[in-house]
Amino acid sequence: MKLRQKLGRLGLTVIALGSGSAYATDISGTISSTLTISENSRLVGDVTCTVTGAPCITFATSGVTLDLNGYSLTGLGDPTAGCAGPQGPGETGILINSLRDIVIRGLGIVQQFRNQGILITNSNGITVTGVTVSTNCWSGIYMSGGSDNLLEGNISVRNGHPMNPCGGI
Repeated sequence: MKLRQKLGRLGLTVIALGSGSAYATDISGTISSTLTISENSRLVGDVTCTVTGAPCITFATSGVTLDLNGYSLTGLGDPTAGCAGPQGPGETGILINSLRDIVIRGLGIVQQFRNQGILITNSNGITVTGVTVSTNCWSGIYMSGGSDNLLEGNISVRNGHPMNPCGGI
């Protein structure tokens, strides 16, 4: 009987590892200093970001998934225009810099950041799917450098600055 219980537990462990749905960090509430994630993470509630002059969420290592899980990530921008208040350099919702194989998965919304909603620089194999970016002062999603990236099924609404209408994706 004990052998059967051990095998049953082992079987469940293999199934859980094989499903790829394990998350190390659950995120919700207020983020007041940049949150750097190094393991698969997901939003489990709406997030308000009060970080100024720096990204709200960034990644420490390649090969990590952030699942927005149907929730919102909201910055300090004006809810109508996105650009109210000082526009601190680097004040983005999510930053991916010089990494590989990062996944940002919706459904979910990244909104009201006084710079970009999602900024991807010099990174390869990045996937952003099913994310709505709205009312960010600069671009909703901005990509510079890198290759082999996939942006698919995303929605961009009211992004851009009146003096620099770079806008959407």
